Amino acid sequence: MKVHIITIFPEYFQGIINTGIIKIAQKKGFLDLKILNLRDFTSDPYRQVDDYPYGGGPGMVMKPEPIFKAVNSVREKDSKVILLSPQGKVFNQKMAFELSKLPHLIFICGRYKGVDGRVREYLVDMEISIGDYILSGGEAACAVILEAVVRLIEGVVGDYESVETDSFVSGLLDATYYTRPQEFMGYKVPEILLSGNHELIRKWKRKSALLNTLKNRPDLLKTVSLTEEDKELLKEIEEELKKEK
Repeated sequence: MKVHIITIFPEYFQGIINTGIIKIAQKKGFLDLKILNLRDFTSDPYRQVDDYPYGGGPGMVMKPEPIFKAVNSVREKDSKVILLSPQGKVFNQKMAFELSKLPHLIFICGRYKGVDGRVREYLVDMEISIGDYILSGGEAACAVILEAVVRLIEGVVGDYESVETDSFVSGLLDATYYTRPQEFMGYKVPEILLSGNHELIRKWKRKSALLNTLKNRPDLLKTVSLTEEDKELLKEIEEELKKEK
C-alpha cells in the first residue's frame, strides 16, 4: 500500500513513522509512506495555507490551491483521497478493513476552522471522523486511522489470526484474556481456560465476548447477527447478573 499524508506539521509523524506496526510494515515492504508538507505547495513568499472566511465569522479557513496542488502531485487512477473531518463518517473496524484493501490512500489533515468547501466538493473521495469531538487538526485522527488500517494488511502482523479475532471484527467486543501466572495476588485464571477442553473454552470465550459487549457497548448487540447459542448465552449472563445484584 502507498500512503501520502498532507499536513502543515510533518514533524508530527516522525515518531509514528519509526515506531511499532508502521515501522514494521515499511520494513517488510508492505507500506510505502510519505509525508507531504502542505506549505511546499504554496506560491506566495509567506507560504500561507489559510485565509479569512468569506461571509465573516471567527477563525481561519485552509486555502484550496495548495491542497489541490499537493493531492494532484501524487494522485493516481486508483488513489483514494480522504479528508479528516468532524463532518465525516465515523471510523470503525469495517471501514478499516475496506481501506486496507486499497492500493493508495491520500490523507488530508485539516486545521483551523476547516478547509475551503471546494476541497470537500471537488477533490476528496470521502471524509472520515474518529468521533464526536474536536481536535486541533487532522494529524491525530490520521495516525489513528493509519495504524488501524496498516495492521490489517495481510503479512504485517505475524499472526493474522490474532487480527481476525479482535474486538469489532465479529460485531462484538473481544473476550477477556489471561496469561501466566495462574494466580496473582490471590486472583486466579478461570478454571475452564486450564481444562484443555477446546469446546468448553470456545464457549467460554464467546460468553465472555457477549458479557463484555453487554456491559460496555450494549448498542452493538442491536446490530450484530446473534446465533441461537449466543441468545442462550445471553440469557445465562442476564440471569447471573441478576443474582449478583
